[in-house]
Amino acid sequence: MKKRSGDPWMPADEYGRSLNGLGINLLVTSVEAARQFHTKVLGAEEVYWDPDFAVYRGYGADWMLHADHTYQDHELHGSLCPEIARGIGVELRVHGRDPDDAEAIARKLDFHVLAGALDKPHGLREAHIVDQDGYVWVPDVPLDPDK
Repeated sequence: MKKRSGDPWMPADEYGRSLNGLGINLLVTSVEAARQFHTKVLGAEEVYWDPDFAVYRGYGADWMLHADHTYQDHELHGSLCPEIARGIGVELRVHGRDPDDAEAIARKLDFHVLAGALDKPHGLREAHIVDQDGYVWVPDVPLDPDK
């Protein structure tokens, strides 16, 4: 059941045809509740949002959110359970987002920080932050190879 009133920023079929490469579509309990994480913690541009759907852009990538209620007639509907963390075993990496800044904002906004910003042997400084729906996001920046 859609909650949006009025027209979206572009027709769904037009948006669908515009997509290419690897796409990420996250199912969330509330698009409105997710906005703060995506815009403030991740520092992404909010291309569009309504109570059913949102598009974010940042760091050379676009991703979408769909509210659970929009999937009531979808094959995944039966697997949606608010008590279970989503995305177990998947890291959503945001290359180019300062992990120290993201961590500080996440802590201020009471998001769960699994691991604060650390320099890793694979050449990145990264933090692991859990969003309101249990997805693990990893903002990272490359380390200076001369240090």
